[in-house]
Amino acid sequence: MTNGIKILWADDEIDLLKPQILFLNEKGYDVEAVTNGYDAVEKCKENGYDIVFLDEQMPGLSGIETLSQIKAANNNLPVVMITKSEAENIMEEAIGSQISDYLIKPVKPNQMLLTLKKLLENKRLVSEKTTSSYQQEFQKIFASISTVSDINDWTDIYKKLVYWELEIERTKGEMREVFNMQKSEANSEFCKFVSKNYLNWLNKPDAKTPTLSHTFFKDKVFTKMDPKIPTFFFLIDNLRFDQWKNLQPVITESFRLVEEDTFLSILPTTTQYSRNAIFAGLTPLDIQKRFPQYWFNDEDEGGKNLHEKDFLADNLVRNKKDVKFSYTKITNHRDGETLVDNMNNLLNNNLNVVVYNFVDLLSHARTEMEVLRELANDEAAYRSITRSWFEHSPLQNALLKLAGKEVNIIISADHGSIRVKEPIKVVGDRETTTNLRYKHGKNLNYNAKECFEIRNPHDGKLPQPHVSSAFIFAKEDKFFAYPNNYNYYVNYYRNTFQHGGMSMEEMICPIAYLTIK
Repeated sequence: MTNGIKILWADDEIDLLKPQILFLNEKGYDVEAVTNGYDAVEKCKENGYDIVFLDEQMPGLSGIETLSQIKAANNNLPVVMITKSEAENIMEEAIGSQISDYLIKPVKPNQMLLTLKKLLENKRLVSEKTTSSYQQEFQKIFASISTVSDINDWTDIYKKLVYWELEIERTKGEMREVFNMQKSEANSEFCKFVSKNYLNWLNKPDAKTPTLSHTFFKDKVFTKMDPKIPTFFFLIDNLRFDQWKNLQPVITESFRLVEEDTFLSILPTTTQYSRNAIFAGLTPLDIQKRFPQYWFNDEDEGGKNLHEKDFLADNLVRNKKDVKFSYTKITNHRDGETLVDNMNNLLNNNLNVVVYNFVDLLSHARTEMEVLRELANDEAAYRSITRSWFEHSPLQNALLKLAGKEVNIIISADHGSIRVKEPIKVVGDRETTTNLRYKHGKNLNYNAKECFEIRNPHDGKLPQPHVSSAFIFAKEDKFFAYPNNYNYYVNYYRNTFQHGGMSMEEMICPIAYLTIK
C-alpha cells in the first residue's frame, strides 16, 4: 500500500542502496532510481516527484550541477543532498543552491524517514500537534478568564490568544471556529472588566492602574532613555499586538528584542485622543485646558493631530528631560524616503520620534475600497498585508540604517482596531460624531446595556463640547448604526476594521524594546 509520495533517487552506486529503497517501499513510498545527473534532470522534467534524493559525487554531471538544473526546472521541488564528504565548502555550496536537507553517507533508513516526515508531512504533523495543544490550553484560558484580578492578567490572556491565533493560522488548524468563540468570550469579559475599572484608573489611580496613553512616555519611554545612547521611538499608528507579532521575525533579523510590553489606550481609541495624550503626557481634558488653542473637538474644523511636536516638547520640559529631540511624521512614501536619507543625522539627537501612518490609512482605505476589502477580508489577510507593506517600506529601510549601531529602539502604537460585525442602533442629532465605535453628542438615544457610557465626559477626562454632551463606546465587535437607511449602512460597514471603542484589540497596545544585535 502506497502513501502516494513519489521519490526520485539519483546515485551512481544505486545498487548498493537497495536495502534503503526496499525499506522506503515497505513504508509506502514509491521510489524510482537513476544512476546519473542527466537522467535525474530529464526525469524531473517529465514526471511529478514529491522529493529528490541526490548524490553529491557522481561522474559526468555532479550533484551540485544536477541540483542547479533541477531547481531551474522546478524551484519548489525539495532536494536532499547525500554525500560522503563533510567539507564545509561543499555544505555551503549545497545550502546556497537551496537544498532542503543534507545527509552524510552511509545513510540509515530512519534518517531518511525522519527527513521525509520533516519535509513532506511537516504541515500535517504540526497542525495535528497544534490542534492537540490548543485543546489542552482551551480550558486553562477559560479558567484564567474567570479568575482575572487585574489588567496584567488580561494582558497575559490576550497574549496567549494572539499566540494561538497565529499558530492556528500558520498551521491551517481545524480549531479556528472554537478559537473565535473563545476570543469573543474573552473580549466580552474584558469589556466588563474595563467598564468596571476605567473611571477609577483615570480618577483614582493606584498600584494596579495600568500604563495608559497619557502616562506612556513617563512610564515606558523616559525610563528607558540613556543620555549616552540615542533613543528612536517609532509609533506605528493603529498597529495591533497581533500585527506586531507578525512583524517581529522580520525586525529581529537585524535587532535583538530586549523586552516586550504593553500599555492600554485611553477611550476613545482614536488618533485624536490617544495619540495626542501619548505625546502630551496629559489626558484630552488636560490638553484642552493647557493648550486651548491646539485642541479641536470632533465637530470642530481643523486638523486634530497637528501639534504633537509641541505637546512632546512640553512633556519633556515638565518631566525635566533636557534633551535634544526630533519629531517626524510620515504620511506618504516620499516622506518615508526622506526619513531614510536623514537617519544618520538623527543619531546626533538624544530622542527621535517617528510617527508612521500607514496601518491606520490601510484600515480606512479597506473600508472605502472594494479591492482592499477583498485583499484584507479577515484578520489573517490584514496581518499579511501589514507585513508585506513593512518588508518593502521606507520604515524597514530606516530601521536597517540603524542596524549595527549602538541605539535604543522602541516600537509601539497609539491604538489598535477590530473587525466589527454586530450593529447597535443609536439616534442622535446633527452634531453627533460619525465614528462607528464611539459617539458623543446631545440627547443620544441608545440601549445602555449594549455599550459603555460616560454621561459626564469630565469623569472620563474628556472635553465636554456641550453642557449635555455624553460619550458612548461600542464594546467587543459591535458598531453603531443609525436607523435611517439602516440595512445599507450595516451591510457597508460590517466586517470592516474600525477603532474608537472598547476591545482587547483596540486597547491593549504593543511595546517592543530593541537594541544592537
